[in-house]
Amino acid sequence: MTLLSTKGLSRNFGGLKAVHNVDFELQVGEIRAIIGPNGAGKTTFVSLLSGRIAPSKGSVEFLGRDITREPAFKRVRQGIAYTFQITSVYFKLSAYENVALSAQSALTRAKVPFARLHSEQIAERVDFALRRVGLQDRAAARAGELSYGHQRLLEVAMGLALEPKLLILDEPTQGLSDGEIENFCALVREIAETATILLIEHNMPVVMQLADTITVLNAGEILASGTPEAIRANPAVQAAYLGS
Repeated sequence: MTLLSTKGLSRNFGGLKAVHNVDFELQVGEIRAIIGPNGAGKTTFVSLLSGRIAPSKGSVEFLGRDITREPAFKRVRQGIAYTFQITSVYFKLSAYENVALSAQSALTRAKVPFARLHSEQIAERVDFALRRVGLQDRAAARAGELSYGHQRLLEVAMGLALEPKLLILDEPTQGLSDGEIENFCALVREIAETATILLIEHNMPVVMQLADTITVLNAGEILASGTPEAIRANPAVQAAYLGS
């Protein structure tokens, strides 16, 4: 079943074609990786999917519904969560409070009456999300005092608290130690049991072990798409990105 698709999706910045005429399909339950050289249009592409920027032309559908002109907050309510390439947390709030904001948003989306948004309901979701990313012992710490790697994991916890249908992760292993990366890979596999994952990642060992399918962007266009084995062996991908 197709979860998300685009047709002719494009975004221009002046004369620069950051994303050009992209047709793309993402299936329910899939772990899809997007790779490509710097400047290939990866972050612009997922920003179009999440509604953070508007397309110059083309369309985006989510669960068969056209969401091309819907803003990011409405897409979040439909189940699209996006963690940023550069951390986007509330530095003066605690880790717990950051995740609680997402948990409250999810309960609101589920149409739980405001009067019933008891702290116990929110606490349950927050505790669950923090445990999944391994930050339960840092719940009281201010987000700004966490290491960069832990801020990345906090953002993932905020995404999980939204209970998304689609979780978009932009460079999630950046700043993580080898041990944290190993734990992160296990986490992604766990998340994929209940949500679809779209992953932008430069760490190729992570991509190769996690992705069901890899899509390669180059100069704003899809260069290739296929299994990790097919992508590794693709001469065009080797020339543009992977090397020989």
